[in-house]
Amino acid sequence: MLYARLVRLDKPIGSLLLLWPTLSALWLASNGKPDLTVVLIFSVGTVLMRSAGCAINDFADRDVDRHVERTAERPLTSGQIHAWEAVAVAVVLALLSFALILPLNSLTKTLSVFAVVIATSYPYFKRFFALPQAYLGIAFGFGIPMAYAAVLDRVPPAAWVLLLANIFWALAYDTEYAMVDRDDDLKIGLRTSAITFGRHDVLAIMLCYAASLALITAVGLHQGLGRGFVAGILVASAIAVYHWFLIRDRDRMRCFAAFRHNNWLGAAVFAGIVLG
Repeated sequence: MLYARLVRLDKPIGSLLLLWPTLSALWLASNGKPDLTVVLIFSVGTVLMRSAGCAINDFADRDVDRHVERTAERPLTSGQIHAWEAVAVAVVLALLSFALILPLNSLTKTLSVFAVVIATSYPYFKRFFALPQAYLGIAFGFGIPMAYAAVLDRVPPAAWVLLLANIFWALAYDTEYAMVDRDDDLKIGLRTSAITFGRHDVLAIMLCYAASLALITAVGLHQGLGRGFVAGILVASAIAVYHWFLIRDRDRMRCFAAFRHNNWLGAAVFAGIVLG
């Protein structure tokens, strides 16, 4: 189905990269005992908002994607659906997502407005911002302060530290992703972290992984998480090292494999938090 392809239901990796930090925040905010209804709301809402973001991204990039090998056959770019359909799909999904959080407190609803603004503006940052992946990290991690708000009715410093950690993580995995399209992006004048980092791209990715995991570790240890948490962080660190082996030669397909493999890094961190 064309609409399913538009919102990437056939490619769930994006939803998972949003879901792991959000679930981690819910578990940390609730001291390991999250309300299952809240977990369900955030899980479904994450998928809906990621799907809405994909539709808006394709609308914004409809004249750009045709010049990129990997995206040339997307439904909107290839003319299989109209631009207004992509916008309509995004609006409907965003409204459904907002409807889900109606039972939650007013702070969570207020933060959701900021989340929508960030998600819809991200595609345009690639036109002028040298590190749009950092902005993506905010968009992909805004479920973190929302999760804390839903549980505590406030957003403590730990939530913002975790959001910063997510920015570094997004810089790492989306630079791997951008390395796949670097040649095409250079031709059409887009700005990406893979272009900005240049020959230091691999080093920058590994430093971003290190910064992200260090910040998460600091939050977990401050909250008194135990050996299970440390084990999860060690597994995630080993996965990051494995990614270095994948990307060090800058082979396009191996870089893409590293990007997709970040699902397991996020899962390892979440499992460590649950066990901790």
